Amino acid sequence: MKHNRKYMRRSFTTSLTVALLTLAVGCNDDYLDRLPETEIGVDNFFNTEEDLAIYVNGLYSFPGLGLYYDDATDNAGTTGNREIKTIMTTEANSQTITSGWGWGSLRDINLFLENADKANIGEDIKNHYIGVARFFRAQFYMEKVKRYSNVPWYDHVLATDSEDLYKASDSRETVVDHIFEDYQFAMDHVKEDVPTGAVDRWTVMAYYSRNALYEGTFRKYHSELGLEATANTYLQLAESVSQDIVDQGGFAIYNTGNPNGDYLALFNSQDLTANPEVIFTNIHEVDIKNTDDPQYLFGSYEMSMGRDLLESYLMTDGSYFSEEPNMGTMTFVEEFQNRDPRLSQTYAYPGWELYYTSTYSPGTTNYVQELKKNFTGYHQIKGFANDPSLDVRRGIDIPVLRYAEVLLNLAEAKAELGTLDQTALNETVNQLRSRVGMPPLNMDVALDPVQAERYPSVTNAVLLEIRRERRVEFAMEGRRLDDLNRWKAGKLLEKEPLGMYFPGLGQYDLTGDGVEDIELLGAADPIPDPKELNDLGVALVYYRAGSVGSNADVYLTNGTSGYVVGTPERGTFQEPKHYYRPIPAPEMALNPNLEQVFGWD
Repeated sequence: MKHNRKYMRRSFTTSLTVALLTLAVGCNDDYLDRLPETEIGVDNFFNTEEDLAIYVNGLYSFPGLGLYYDDATDNAGTTGNREIKTIMTTEANSQTITSGWGWGSLRDINLFLENADKANIGEDIKNHYIGVARFFRAQFYMEKVKRYSNVPWYDHVLATDSEDLYKASDSRETVVDHIFEDYQFAMDHVKEDVPTGAVDRWTVMAYYSRNALYEGTFRKYHSELGLEATANTYLQLAESVSQDIVDQGGFAIYNTGNPNGDYLALFNSQDLTANPEVIFTNIHEVDIKNTDDPQYLFGSYEMSMGRDLLESYLMTDGSYFSEEPNMGTMTFVEEFQNRDPRLSQTYAYPGWELYYTSTYSPGTTNYVQELKKNFTGYHQIKGFANDPSLDVRRGIDIPVLRYAEVLLNLAEAKAELGTLDQTALNETVNQLRSRVGMPPLNMDVALDPVQAERYPSVTNAVLLEIRRERRVEFAMEGRRLDDLNRWKAGKLLEKEPLGMYFPGLGQYDLTGDGVEDIELLGAADPIPDPKELNDLGVALVYYRAGSVGSNADVYLTNGTSGYVVGTPERGTFQEPKHYYRPIPAPEMALNPNLEQVFGWD
């Protein structure tokens, strides 16, 4: 493959490697106070390629990397504090929602861009570093546009007495035009052959693809902007750039012929640098940058996955789960039977063997889900290295950008533009389905009424299935809230997360071996002492079940039967207001020329 040489390099200049390994932490807003102007000084810096490389390394920032970032969406609930949860459940305003308005990293970028031309090096090398900096500026501003829509555009460093400090916001159209000028420059000049972990041309193009699709669909579905007529401009960019990656990048869907393991292997690998699907990875390095030990995936800390996501996975024959005659009353073991293999590579399934947990002693254990108040009972294995070694569990590489996303961007852009055909489906969506042994998606697919109800503005059955594919493929990768925002589907966030279904009190098998593991008692019932042993000689786990608010161990929708209730009361999603965020009140006081949008105060 054309690009593979970049994956195999592991040893480079120590300072560069260490700098790149800090990308998950990102840059502090006070970076310039520490380095460029006071300690190095612009007059004595920006003269060599090494100067440019050192400075650009300090610009690396990829916030929100991880595999547990769909909480507080329709994919998962949370007992923790999340911005969208606060907005929907409180009288949120510019006094209470105050994050996201920092501009320090933009000043770092613009300082570099104002001085990089001084370097006495070849134009192609210089433009590479300038391209990386402009890529980061595009990334910075894309996040600002997602939050505020209209923001001031600055392409130069501001002095403390600059009048531009008090300028009004520029229009979304103006800012987005500049963003994609930056992406285009970066795509044209950033090199393919760079050190492992550094931004290369394909990283730039993948983000270009993602954000062109975001802007195109956002404009198409958000009539409050009045920009529907320009939506296709960005959808065409998404289609074109995605197609260029497909045609020129040499990437491929990771597929060894193991449909029950290949998908999961992307998320528990110790080294993704040679994986043909991974465009950009957050590389772990022992004792320098480790991932968290995600014990909290197992129902004991804040986040728990929901049944709504589980219901989105198809049956193994490609039919809709919603068509199953008893879909709504399936128990835990039943609902995992004959499903898209990605379900059991995302959720802990009946019979999953756990090799480590804080509850059980090390060694193979037939895992039994824990039930708790405000948790669904579903637990996540995607992103968990199932190994007794702490170093292994903390040592996974995180796939920041996957070729799978490029393929789905391409399919969705084509579907929105009306240029999708069966050949394109086979080259995009069906590559992902083939990995897990699922039947292909065809252009004549029947409309799923459940999907149609989720997205009433869409009548195209194929587009609805592409949206399903995106939800399933990227579950818990932090893409869901952006997708719901751009599709104007925020009302889906109001649905309270539900978990496992229990038809009544009594004993239940959660491992699929036909032997009961737990027993649900009434809210006032005593727990037996001694506890009853099941046929395997293991003591049953007892839970008192009751209605929300009762003194029970687990809440059920009907008190003694029904679905396990996750975090109740999701609040109200106000359209279009909650697709945006307020400019913090202190900033409004400092700059009275700024204006809030869409009902924020």
